[in-house]
Amino acid sequence: MGNGLILSAPNSGAGKTTITLGILRALAKRGVMVRGAKSGPDYIDPRFHEAACGIPCPNLDAWAMTPDRIRSLAAGDGLLMVEGAMGLFDGAPPVGKGATADLARLLDLPVVLIVDAAKTAQSVAPLVAGFAGHDKDVRIAGIILNNVGSPRHESMLARALAPLGIPVLGEVYRQSGLEHPSRHLGLVQAGEHPDLAAYLDRAAEAVEKALDLDALMKLAAPLPKASTPKRLKPPAQSIAIAQDRAFAFAYPHILQDWRENGAQLQFFSPLADEPTPKADMIFLPGGYPELHAAQLAAATAFRTSMQLAQVNGTLIYGECGGYMALGNGLTDADGTRHEMLGLLPLETSFAKRKLHLGYRNVAATEGLFTGLYAAHEFHYASTIRAEGTPLFMAEDAEGKDLGPMGLIHNNVSGSFIHLIEKL
Repeated sequence: MGNGLILSAPNSGAGKTTITLGILRALAKRGVMVRGAKSGPDYIDPRFHEAACGIPCPNLDAWAMTPDRIRSLAAGDGLLMVEGAMGLFDGAPPVGKGATADLARLLDLPVVLIVDAAKTAQSVAPLVAGFAGHDKDVRIAGIILNNVGSPRHESMLARALAPLGIPVLGEVYRQSGLEHPSRHLGLVQAGEHPDLAAYLDRAAEAVEKALDLDALMKLAAPLPKASTPKRLKPPAQSIAIAQDRAFAFAYPHILQDWRENGAQLQFFSPLADEPTPKADMIFLPGGYPELHAAQLAAATAFRTSMQLAQVNGTLIYGECGGYMALGNGLTDADGTRHEMLGLLPLETSFAKRKLHLGYRNVAATEGLFTGLYAAHEFHYASTIRAEGTPLFMAEDAEGKDLGPMGLIHNNVSGSFIHLIEKL
């Protein structure tokens, strides 16, 4: 049975990801069996965690996942470092359900609070005191000060925090070279980082110098006993899954459920113009097709194989980016329209970006995923035209009716929704 610790912050942008990656990399280089997890729906950070320590990183979603699922995914040997999302108590409206604090309660793990100290001095004390006293079931066990400006600044922060009795595990000074390259949906993918290994090593060096990693590890608490979740049934016996930089957003726990229930999974790359393998179902996950639209439009072997699969009755499903690729056309941010697969009467565009973000409860009465699902939506695309039968009826996290979403046309279906768990 392993131990665990949660790394969170008062707010987004405090440096959680960089410090988490540095800790994972530094401990792995020491020979510590360490692994990462990410709070909430996120496809980007988990792949950086995996690159940092060499062990797969699950998502732990306290809004969408059952407690049994979360405990099962968290279980394992060694040290689990859970990176929070947004601020510690930030979650879905109206009450913050799904916040990192919910994971702390569910897994009974202590929290190390990463505080961006760049624009504060003595005021850091009431900030930390407020977080420490806000919820008796969420224990702030340590503090990491990030973006400290100078030894004098460090001294002021330390004196202010001393009366709280919460150990300060270290101070990370402001420095260049640790920023993530980013794009409109957040960070670039781990496989696209121009020099990922060197970046992770720089982050590890920074935390080794700044933090007391031995004291950090001693704060970890035993993980709860693993539960056996209800696993998702595969939608088909054999499934071909697109996997490359354009189609990278598939949740590992879903694919693992399908495998454990007997499905055979095969992977292929549309960007490499690989034809789809023969299978009962083809799954195009989310990703960044808009960044590779011209290349996808020119992928004739991929296009021909998908159109033939549709004619032959193969089940075809697309999520978010995959859904856009199934349409007739996709207009990129420069206003250029690119021909897509033409399997759904759908036109999407990034010419005028609009953020669609949030948890969703969705219901389907036909298609591959009938029933109720917890899900999320996160994209900037606009739907220019969508004709036909909707795939889902959707509600937001507060129960507000969002109406129909997605399309189903014979054996082809898709939507902007990312499914997480069946309800």
